[in-house]
Amino acid sequence: MDRNRKWVPGFGPALLILLSHMTSALEVPLDPKVLEGLPQPPTITQQSPKDYIFDPRENIVIHCEAKGKPHPSFSWTRNGTHFDVEKDSKVLMKPGSGTLVIDISGEKAEAYEGTYQCTAHNEHGTAVSNRIVIRQSRSPLWSKERNEAIVVQMGVSLVLQCRPPAGLPPPVIFWMDNNFQKLPLDQRVSQALNGDLYFSNVLPEDSRQDYICYARFPHTQTIQQKQPISVTVLDNSPEGEHRPRFMMPLGASSTKMVLRGETLELECIAAGLPTPDISWQKDGGELPSGRTTFQHFQKTLKISDVNEDDAGNYRCTATNKLGTAEHIIKVNVKAAPFWVSAPRNLILAPNETGSLTCRVSGEPKPKITWFVNGVLIENAPEDRARKVDDDTVILSNVQSGSSAVYQCNASNEFGYLMANAFVNVLAEAPRVLTPPNRVYQVIANNPALLHCASFGSPIPTITWFKDSQTSIKDGDPYVIHVNGTLEIHVAQPLNSGKYTCIATNNLGIKENHVFLEVKEPTRILKQPEYRVVQRGMSAAFECKVKHDPSLIPTMTWLKDNGELPDDERFLVDTDSLTIKDVTDRDEGTYTCVMNTTLDQDSASAMLTVVEATPTPAIVYEKPDPPTDLELTDQTERSVRLTWIPGDEHNSPTQQFLIQYEDLLHEPGVWINLTEVAGTSTTAQLNLSPYVYYSFRVMALNSVGLSEPSQSSSQYRTNPAAPDDNPTDVRGEGTEPGNLVISWTPLTGFQSNGPGLEYKVQWRQKDVDEDWSSKTVANASRFVVSGTPTYVLYEIKVQALNDYGNGPDAEVVTGYSGEDLPLSAPDSVQIMVHNSTLAEVHWEPVSLPSVRGKLQGYKVYYRREHGLHETAGGAEQQEHVLTFSGNRSEGRLPGLEPYSIYNVSIRVLNNKGEGPPSPSKRFDTPEGVPGPPSFLKVVKPGLDSLTLEWGPPMKNNGRLAGYILKYQPVNKTNELGPVKVMTLPANETTFTLDSLNSSMLYKFYLSAKTIKGPGPTITGEAFTVMDTMPPVGPAFGTVNTSVSEEGAVISWDYFGHHKNVYVEYMVENSKDDWKKELVNGSHWHMIKGLKPGSSYRVRVVARDPADPTVHSTDEVLVAVPAVPSRQVDIATQGWFIGLMCAIALLILVLLIVCFIKRNKGGKYPVKEKEDAHQDPEIQPMKEDDGTFGEYSDTEDHKPLKGSRTPSNGTVRRDESDDSLVDYGEGGDGQFNEDGSFIGQYSGKKEKDTHEGNESSEAPSPVNAMNSFV
Repeated sequence: MDRNRKWVPGFGPALLILLSHMTSALEVPLDPKVLEGLPQPPTITQQSPKDYIFDPRENIVIHCEAKGKPHPSFSWTRNGTHFDVEKDSKVLMKPGSGTLVIDISGEKAEAYEGTYQCTAHNEHGTAVSNRIVIRQSRSPLWSKERNEAIVVQMGVSLVLQCRPPAGLPPPVIFWMDNNFQKLPLDQRVSQALNGDLYFSNVLPEDSRQDYICYARFPHTQTIQQKQPISVTVLDNSPEGEHRPRFMMPLGASSTKMVLRGETLELECIAAGLPTPDISWQKDGGELPSGRTTFQHFQKTLKISDVNEDDAGNYRCTATNKLGTAEHIIKVNVKAAPFWVSAPRNLILAPNETGSLTCRVSGEPKPKITWFVNGVLIENAPEDRARKVDDDTVILSNVQSGSSAVYQCNASNEFGYLMANAFVNVLAEAPRVLTPPNRVYQVIANNPALLHCASFGSPIPTITWFKDSQTSIKDGDPYVIHVNGTLEIHVAQPLNSGKYTCIATNNLGIKENHVFLEVKEPTRILKQPEYRVVQRGMSAAFECKVKHDPSLIPTMTWLKDNGELPDDERFLVDTDSLTIKDVTDRDEGTYTCVMNTTLDQDSASAMLTVVEATPTPAIVYEKPDPPTDLELTDQTERSVRLTWIPGDEHNSPTQQFLIQYEDLLHEPGVWINLTEVAGTSTTAQLNLSPYVYYSFRVMALNSVGLSEPSQSSSQYRTNPAAPDDNPTDVRGEGTEPGNLVISWTPLTGFQSNGPGLEYKVQWRQKDVDEDWSSKTVANASRFVVSGTPTYVLYEIKVQALNDYGNGPDAEVVTGYSGEDLPLSAPDSVQIMVHNSTLAEVHWEPVSLPSVRGKLQGYKVYYRREHGLHETAGGAEQQEHVLTFSGNRSEGRLPGLEPYSIYNVSIRVLNNKGEGPPSPSKRFDTPEGVPGPPSFLKVVKPGLDSLTLEWGPPMKNNGRLAGYILKYQPVNKTNELGPVKVMTLPANETTFTLDSLNSSMLYKFYLSAKTIKGPGPTITGEAFTVMDTMPPVGPAFGTVNTSVSEEGAVISWDYFGHHKNVYVEYMVENSKDDWKKELVNGSHWHMIKGLKPGSSYRVRVVARDPADPTVHSTDEVLVAVPAVPSRQVDIATQGWFIGLMCAIALLILVLLIVCFIKRNKGGKYPVKEKEDAHQDPEIQPMKEDDGTFGEYSDTEDHKPLKGSRTPSNGTVRRDESDDSLVDYGEGGDGQFNEDGSFIGQYSGKKEKDTHEGNESSEAPSPVNAMNSFV
């Protein structure tokens, strides 16, 4: 038996069964010594898969390998006829092999498609391969089609069909947008197995113009894309909530066929609002655990490794809050042929009988066809010894020379299986395969197995002898198995000895000797005993063992069946375990385990920890220093130090620390030399040469270190050659033509003697030359001059002193100095990807011309001028990009469109840059222009506004014109319809006529090129009021009130002046009037007034077009010094309840008004633009050609339904649309020159400090001109 094998109960019967099966067929042994000279029919050892799809860019390799004796020859058929390989110069058959290599370069790959079959033949038979179908991989282009834009209402279901081209193999489908970003999939939006994109219900955010289906073909690694599909989701007549219905599969039921062993994929996709949930179940059974997975948010059910039990009805259920829908998929499981028992090679002796069995299964049942040597058995030469009985071939009384290879073919409509099995008629004398003189070791009273593997034809008979004399019969205590193995049920020491097995047949006899050693079992003689130990004391367990003296034992201790804690308190000896200073955590079961290579034994005992008995308090202190240091046993490199320990002060000494002082090199510095156990009083010290030693000792216990002992007598060691060489030896050049060799010098302690020097050696690597050398002293570097540029050198630095050389130095390598590169990159080519990105390619320079370590390439590029500009303008900044490594291309981002650039490239090493490559010019295409430089209203009229703007700072192409959009804004901040005008490129002013008077208009202006419109600049302005100045006074009654926040001033105003101010000053003050602009409002709050003061207040109206200044009478406003101490009504319960009721009533009224407004057809301009799909509203992105999303938050702040504060003002949120952001004003109103900065600028700082929070219409006339 194997030396390391363990006997497992129950192994004997299993072995008998195994051995009985092995005798049913005699296999050809794998031992090469046996195979040598043994005749054998061909056996196919390697072949290509049945379905071989090749890449037309690579050679076709069809594998066919076979073995046999003699080595077989090979031939091929293609499409059922002989394929003459030698006549086709493009086809090569590998020598000694049947593998074909077909060179299809320059040829039509389709010509080599077909069904191939390999034949391997020698004088003993013919083996054939599978039929290998060779097909070319294909990745056809998408068929030309025009996708109509899809417009759907919100809430309906939608399917976007992919319909990819039929590739070989089929492509992988995925959906992305123009930016090559995968479209997000979720429970509502999912991709079906066929690649179509399903929407259970659509939402407005599904609107986009770039739904693109991509097909990736695995073999050719190419990707084809479908034309983008545009989807617009309308919400003017949305679909209401509805119960689920199935989009796929359709109907109440469907069927699915799957082959055994494949993966079953079932799919259910349902429409519905809200989005339905999908669940699966199998009628009359459970889904198989371990093989079932769900994908695509439960819409796909996958069952791997399908078998017949997976057939049945699968029910998918779609559920939302309005109901459910069900679909039943009936799954039928079919099976291509699969092996139950494949035929096995058979070796027969002359006149023996045997059989080949080909057992297969499948659905439908496969048809079995037999071939012999590749010929249909019915057409083969008649052989009376052969009989075919369905799946079995019976061979009776075979004769020499009747060896052959039989083929079994099992097929049904889903595939086929084919196997080769040879019948080899051999007459071979016995051979014993078990190695001779093998030694089996076993523990007494255990079974022993002695092997005698043999080969021969006929099958040899095995007999056993002990000690070459006693014949062993089959019977207790021995069993001789049919394969020749001898088993001893219960081995005893008397069974030890030499065993001989003899293999015999009618052609000869062969014997083999093996040896059995029966060992004594390992036994624990003294087991560990139960211990009860006080906390802080020591516990000891003994474990004495007896074992066979020829086996090496290993003792292992366990605590609670785990490893011992990693703690110094646990001391393991040869046959004991000691635990010092026991704690409560040490309680448990301790087990000693004794292992040998053949067996083991173990024993356990428990440890219980109890409270310690109270004892008088003990004082613990650091130990006293050791005394009486003495040096003995003195040699060149060692000395023995002995000392007497000091008092331990109730704490045992744990260790002694020995230090030394080098009086020659570092006097006064004490260095740790070694540590010894606390039980030792002597130590053998290893010393270094040329050191003046003085020693001292310190003791350590649990309290701490003692004071140092007195120094020992001085001990001087004699000088010697160095033991070490310098470390960190390096070589690198700092300048062209030099090599700097550096190292870390030895310390005086390491010098081992006087006269320390360094022998520096160098030579050029891989060049047949001797070492150059130089000896230096007191140095850590040496410079070698006159070296070639950037050449690899071998370097050694060896230490030496007056007493000899150090050890041989290790060789390190380093490069000599670098110089600037000589060459410039060639063949600079520019590939312009778009208006802002180009890719530059170049031919890398040769490595010798780099003259150093190649760091990379620097690309210098400068914008010369725009294509629409003339040359010779201001000098443009030069840009530099560095590409690390041996690169040959790089990308230049951030280019300006419609410009001319100049590029040159330099190679870079550690020394610097090489010469530049010849300059290369390239042009960038046009892009979208920048925004107009400014936009302002210069002549507001009664029914007209004149706009003036500046051209874009960057045209980025030939300016094609301007797009002007404008719309009115009524006093409730609702936006009117947008009107669009296209203006020529040479205009920078335009007058809008037929406008409503006293109306706020919002403008959007963008420039455009042939690439599309650029960013939009926005602005706002009022038309002039259509009322004449009043005949009477401009102002009516002025009212005032004072609150905690400030003074509230209200007035009646009948004038047409644009600029109205509230002016105030402290009474009896000589300061100037302070004024706050209050356009469009009839009240204003003055904040920040000083309590206890009185203020003169008036309201003033001015107009640049009218020199007349209108003013109210002055009113006196007194700010109280101390607030009245009346009861705070806001804290009264009845008032809080009343306010809550009023707030609830207002909320109900607001909801009713909101609903009525929606029904009345009011909608924000964003929704109107979505409904009309105006592409002009969405600026074209330059990089990917897609449309960006329209931003409500920036250009459409005044939306329907915006809240009005209780003070009657309309507060504008922060907006970026005002012309203030474009530098056209300062205070958010019309300036004296008529330019408008924007009532809707939304700058909160100005709202707070300037008091212009009001946005009420300038006069009641606006209510007539506003729209609903």
